[in-house]
Amino acid sequence: MVIVGLAAAYAGYGYRVGELAHMGPGFFPVALGLLLAFIGLLMVISARGQQPAPEAAVSHGHPAGLPDLRGCVCIVLGILAFLLLGEYGGLLPATFAIVFISALGDRDNTLREALLLVLAMMAIAVVVFWWALSLQLPLFQWGG
Repeated sequence: MVIVGLAAAYAGYGYRVGELAHMGPGFFPVALGLLLAFIGLLMVISARGQQPAPEAAVSHGHPAGLPDLRGCVCIVLGILAFLLLGEYGGLLPATFAIVFISALGDRDNTLREALLLVLAMMAIAVVVFWWALSLQLPLFQWGG
C-alpha cells in the first residue's frame, strides 16, 4: 500500500496540483496517494511484533504461513475488467464488473449480497460520476 500510494502521489505531481481552494488535476491523486501511503505505514506499525493466535493456524482451509490469494486475485481481476469494460462497455458495465468481481474476493459474501452491493454502487456511480460530475464516460456503449 505504501509503494502504490507513493507511486500515485508521484504521478499526480506530474499535473498541476494547485491548492485546497483551487485544486488542480493532480490534487486528488496526490492527496489519495499520500493518504494510502500513510494508512499503509499505520498498518505496518500496528502489525509489528504481533504473533498469530494458535487457533488462527488454519484459516479457510489454508495452513498458517500460506497466503489466501482469493481476495487479491479478485481485486486485480475486477480492476482489469473495469478497464476493459470502461473502454468498450461504458460506466455501468464497468462498475458492475469491478464491484461484483471484487466482492467475490470476500469468502463471507453471498451472491445475493454481492448483487445488492453492485446495484447500490451502480446507482451511486450514475448519480455521482455521470450526473453530478458529468464524467465523459457514457453509461453504455458498444465497442470502443
